[in-house]
Amino acid sequence: MSVRPWRDIHRRKSRQIMVGKVPVGGDAPISVQTMTNTPTEDAVATIDQIRRCEEVGADIIRVSCPTEDATRAFRQIAKAARVPLVADIHFHYKRALEAADAGAACLRINPGNIGSPERVKEVVRAAKANGCSIRIGVNAGSLEKHLLEKYGEPCPEALVESAFEHAKLLEDADFHAFKISVKASDVFLAVAAYNELAARSDYPLHLGITEAGGLIGGTVKSSIGLGMLLWGGVGDTIRVSLSAEPEEEVKVGYHILKSLGIRARGVKIVSCPSCARQGFDVIRTVELLEKRLAHITTPLSLSVLGCVVNGPGEARETDIGLTGGGNGRHMVYLSGVTDHQIDDAGVVDHIVALVEAKAAEIEAAKPVESAQAAE
Repeated sequence: MSVRPWRDIHRRKSRQIMVGKVPVGGDAPISVQTMTNTPTEDAVATIDQIRRCEEVGADIIRVSCPTEDATRAFRQIAKAARVPLVADIHFHYKRALEAADAGAACLRINPGNIGSPERVKEVVRAAKANGCSIRIGVNAGSLEKHLLEKYGEPCPEALVESAFEHAKLLEDADFHAFKISVKASDVFLAVAAYNELAARSDYPLHLGITEAGGLIGGTVKSSIGLGMLLWGGVGDTIRVSLSAEPEEEVKVGYHILKSLGIRARGVKIVSCPSCARQGFDVIRTVELLEKRLAHITTPLSLSVLGCVVNGPGEARETDIGLTGGGNGRHMVYLSGVTDHQIDDAGVVDHIVALVEAKAAEIEAAKPVESAQAAE
């Protein structure tokens, strides 16, 4: 393959921390997070939702702990989870102490509403005692009063200053296992704040455009903001904030990383928007393939194009390709090479079988590749 310098991403060097068993920062893969929306007090419902998020690839899951009953249930939830849990704490610092004791891998605190510096120090002591990391969650919607008075409104300088003030609190307490987020619902504000913080520190950064909106609008907004930052090499872990089910956040997060070539999971489908030239129903076919291939976690690519204008070219770049032809006969490509034709009937079943076989082939080759690399 030819060198493509125009698509290179030079990732910012950050220090590395651990969120449970998941490394964040340094040269670790960019992790994908989400957050439960069930009442944490309902442990069964929360565990069920966590399981769905785990199945679509969530690396880290955040759980809100607003009440003592919630932190009591958190102990059961943490034991059942297969991925590290972050306890989300607002206002009541004692919930952070309880969550740390209950098995949280990380404590997310918003310094603007957690209370006095002494309370923050108590949270640090609990984190140290339980091996927790901490996320400093700065948010444009809850900046400290003195910063709003100083700057007049939320701005990149105010978010970054807040982040450094609270980082100093943790560092003065000899605590360094923390990451920082400087979120805003305004894309320009968030991107500017993250870039400024990245330029002035080596702290691992949790990326997010907060309160981004619904599934479509929030996906677009998050893709723009996170895409700009990730393309610039900024970011160590991400959460796509959507007014949608948390598993959808995970899926969108992976799609963002996949589109940038940063991290791949599952089947990347390249498909056309369809037009009058299409030899089969592209939209319906892609919908079915997305559902039928959701269980595939092996990274591979599939092109689904309705006609021969761009179909052969896209097929050359994908593991498996389907290009529409005339009279209900369509061309199938394997590893970029023309292989065989298929009729309309059973086209989805046929492509699913090819993808499953290719995924199995890739997985079977992994130990061999590892052994060869070791030699």
